[in-house]
Amino acid sequence: MKSLGLALLATAAFLAPTTFATADECAKEPVTVGFLPKLDTDPYFKAAQLGAEEAAREIGGKAIQVAPSQATADAQIEFINSLVSQQVGVIAISGNDANAVAPALKRAAKQGVRIISYDSDVAADARSIFVNQALGSSLAEMMLESAFNLTGGEGEFAILSSTPTATNQNAWIELIKGKLAGDAKFAKMKLVQVAYGEESEQVNQQQALALVQAFPNLKAIIVPAGIGLPAAARALEEAGMIGKVKLTGLAPATLIAKYIKDGAAQDIWWNVSDLGYLTYQTAQALAQCKITGKDGDKFSAGRLGEYTIGAKGELILGPAKIVTPDNLAEFKF
Repeated sequence: MKSLGLALLATAAFLAPTTFATADECAKEPVTVGFLPKLDTDPYFKAAQLGAEEAAREIGGKAIQVAPSQATADAQIEFINSLVSQQVGVIAISGNDANAVAPALKRAAKQGVRIISYDSDVAADARSIFVNQALGSSLAEMMLESAFNLTGGEGEFAILSSTPTATNQNAWIELIKGKLAGDAKFAKMKLVQVAYGEESEQVNQQQALALVQAFPNLKAIIVPAGIGLPAAARALEEAGMIGKVKLTGLAPATLIAKYIKDGAAQDIWWNVSDLGYLTYQTAQALAQCKITGKDGDKFSAGRLGEYTIGAKGELILGPAKIVTPDNLAEFKF
């Protein structure tokens, strides 16, 4: 069943983006954009929202954010329906489950709400555009490259992901597995387990400790989730294992700065506020029919400059960086 689920995700990812014929006519002025992140307590999405609000001050309209207290598709569906009832012009969602939220998003579109995704994609036939923080393949390669550098390119490592249905993490994990299987550079590295922190600090701490106990020769853990990496670092520090087991992945650089400085961790990161800023600019351009989500559509995204929609409706914020002691000062979040 797991392989079937991944196949369905892969199929969804290659479907053409939808430009909703049933949406209301083009907005003549900026609209209200409803942001629906995965979880209400994640500081990542709070930082992204600051960027959205900055864009709203610049070009008008309104950026509101609602989010569930549990990172599940069912919880997000309730908020999708609520945003429709509030008559927002656009819903921008970071999907907890690519396919499970799709029917609710399609119903919203039939009622005139335009749909985009950001951070974590949904099924491509349920949205017009996906605003991606960085090219997915590059993030996967950077996380694996970071683990390679931290471990000397050999030994056992694990992955501590967010949830089994998280679209972006699942895609990165499959890309990492592909690199391990097909690139001789990584032949001496062995992925021993994929665990899940369930978007919970406590569960991430428990899982990090369980991994080091289950695999005494473990040399590194890749944590591709913003909540999980700081939680894992704290758990390993309290257990006296930080540095013995190296950490890398995705997290606000400021939350793991001391571990980066000590050489116990690296981080792959980007400007999170800019992601929210670009998502809001994209939502307004879509609502006003300046773009439709087709490959090659161009628009101006304020201070970020001109952007072009890519294949399958994907829009890339820009390249991420591996955060090390040498460049840590560049990252304010």
